[in-house]
Amino acid sequence: MLGKYPSSAILPATDLARAKKFYMEKLGLEPMKDMDMDGMLLFQTGGDTKLVLYTTKPAHPEHTQVGFDVDDLDVVIDELVKKGVKMEQYDMPELKTDAKGIVSWGPVRSAWFKDSEGNIIALNEMKM
Repeated sequence: MLGKYPSSAILPATDLARAKKFYMEKLGLEPMKDMDMDGMLLFQTGGDTKLVLYTTKPAHPEHTQVGFDVDDLDVVIDELVKKGVKMEQYDMPELKTDAKGIVSWGPVRSAWFKDSEGNIIALNEMKM
């Protein structure tokens, strides 16, 4: 039933101004101009998808909260690192990243970083 509708990722932010700066300067996203709401920011991402940030008390789940599908993971990581984004490193039995922060599982390569608010964001490259 819902498969035909676009979806949005919704992330908490304890400091909306800091989050806005991170998403604009580090990730290159621009807030949607016609969606000025108190305590909330909306960013248009690829296709019909959106990323929503809202003001809340600190909450930092230890799981991926949003993912971006990218064409070339290495290029995107290099660009983010140049802007000061630190890629996460994992060393668990089910998930071990390489020196660059990448894990490969079949045709999918993934890497993760945290935004200014501590939200975990994934980058995924799918070669299918």
